[in-house]
Amino acid sequence: MTAEALPAELRRALVQLARTPRLLVACDYDGTLAPIVSDPEQARPSTESVGALRSLAGLHETTAAVISGRALRDLATLSRLPGEVHLVGSHGSEFDVGFVHALDADAKALHRRIEQTLDDLVADAEGVHLETKPASIAVHVRRAAADIGARVLDAVRSGPAAWDGVQVTEGKAVIELAVVQTDKGHALDVLRHQVGATAAVFIGDDVTDEKAFARLTGPDLGIHVGDGETLAGYKITDTVAVATVLAFLLEERRTWLYGEQAPPIERLSMLANERSVALVTPDAKITWLCHPEPDSAAVFADLLGGPGAGVFSIKPERNGLPLGQRYLPNTMTVETRWSRLLVTDYLDHYSAPHRTDLTRVISGATTARIEFAPRPEFGQVPVALIAEDDGLRVVGTSDPIVLRSPGVTWEISSDGQHETATAIVSPGPDSPVVLELRCGTDDLSANPVSESERRGRSGRYWSEWVETLAVPPVEKELVVRSALTLRGLVHSETGSIMAAATTSLPEEIGGVRNWDYRYCWLRDAALTAQALVSLGSTSEAESYLGWVHRVLATLPGPERLHPLYTLHGTTLGPEAVIDTLPGYAGSRPVRVGNLANQQVQLDVFGPVVDLVAKLTEARGKITDDDWRMVQAMAQVMPRYSASYAKYPCCPFRRQA
Repeated sequence: MTAEALPAELRRALVQLARTPRLLVACDYDGTLAPIVSDPEQARPSTESVGALRSLAGLHETTAAVISGRALRDLATLSRLPGEVHLVGSHGSEFDVGFVHALDADAKALHRRIEQTLDDLVADAEGVHLETKPASIAVHVRRAAADIGARVLDAVRSGPAAWDGVQVTEGKAVIELAVVQTDKGHALDVLRHQVGATAAVFIGDDVTDEKAFARLTGPDLGIHVGDGETLAGYKITDTVAVATVLAFLLEERRTWLYGEQAPPIERLSMLANERSVALVTPDAKITWLCHPEPDSAAVFADLLGGPGAGVFSIKPERNGLPLGQRYLPNTMTVETRWSRLLVTDYLDHYSAPHRTDLTRVISGATTARIEFAPRPEFGQVPVALIAEDDGLRVVGTSDPIVLRSPGVTWEISSDGQHETATAIVSPGPDSPVVLELRCGTDDLSANPVSESERRGRSGRYWSEWVETLAVPPVEKELVVRSALTLRGLVHSETGSIMAAATTSLPEEIGGVRNWDYRYCWLRDAALTAQALVSLGSTSEAESYLGWVHRVLATLPGPERLHPLYTLHGTTLGPEAVIDTLPGYAGSRPVRVGNLANQQVQLDVFGPVVDLVAKLTEARGKITDDDWRMVQAMAQVMPRYSASYAKYPCCPFRRQA
């Protein structure tokens, strides 16, 4: 049975569930992992289901468990599930083999009395079987004649089941009498609490499983196996379908946790216009874009969370690998090429200051598939899409977002929280398809400036700047591209310079040293400006020092400088972790903000003063503001160092 055979609504729900930070996967045994058979001792679990459960249990932040009515010892022996899968027996009354020793004297006496009474009651009932467990006794009538089974069950109900202190659980052809609370729903809650699960799925077929279904809330998922009324939200047919559900959940969970072949960081291309930054994968996916500022929340965070965190992709309808990707010479315009398709991307350099305008041009001689899935606020805010004649409107965001796409027919789908638009387009030889993402406006009208002119002037801005550089003859193209990348990190409105365009890209894959560098670090920005000064471009250094002066104007002295600030020169808020994002290639956590904001870093002054010296040498003079700043830094440095020396063990430095 393939995943496509599962109900579409169930598949969508499983995809959503797979993206929870900490997942609990729990299921019944008989009738779920193993088929119902006449001899309970021959109920062997499905090999496929066991393999999927084992693999799920091995994933990060994922717990797998089996909650069964069987005695724990019998469950462990019969299922032969690995130790990574938690086993809960006797309808939730046994979490370990030694549980029976926790019964008090009264409970033990009641257990013996029930056992003796049931032995007498079923002595002449052919086909009736007693299953004695540490805290309960189950009466099975599955193999008895219908009239005998009915007589025995009635006798149990009117007899020991009515005694004080006896907990009764009825299932299919079975009644169980326990001397402690037995409730699969309670067991599910205990497991959820122990592992801190943010969502759970429970799969079961029996009447006793309804107590577990009743405990499911919010993002939880209940799946009932077989026919009949149920509190579960979804139904599947049999144990084969259970194996398919577990395998599908495993693949979705693994993909979400570890990334779907995350592209190497060095293969990403950067779009920039000195106000905004976007990243493009080698196959033309917009994998990263923040708005309204580069240090704001992401609209597309596929880089850190896969497609579910927001993506804007274009590819040939019949797939195919791209032949290559390149920057147009001396620009920040990126082209991605397939055999019969070309996608051109750039950020409009001359859009309004409060806007982020990304233009995507599709040309060629084959059909292309577009997927537009914005997920503002790192996917934390549900969004809807409204199709209009000239494009799409994104509804539910604090700042307006539209996608102008005249002539494109969109199909909108929902995963229950977010909506995604897809379309198939056919560009002609002289009629490319133009998509204009406009963040910060609800205007879908045509731009008075043609696309070709906008592309040309955005490219010329960069190429004309490159012409002013004094580029060394060695590896000239690499030096120019490096200079363009550094210039792309400059925030022209304020003069600040980002340390990086992204957050939480790991120092090593799978590691935890994943910091948010989308801010202006005084040291890093000074070094970037120095590099550009060395190529003959001084405007970035002058603007950056102007930004430093404005920050200093808010402080009593330079000794109060933080290592980093927002691009607008304000202090950062508290660092937060977005645990709904799995991170680049599974590298967690994903952080927003940076605790280094509260640190003392002694190497702040040196690079800034060194930049002043380099800039003074380049332009032949030093400004009064720069000189006063250098003097102030020189005067406080001895006190600064002495204060640090008094507390050598303080963790002033976290990051290099």
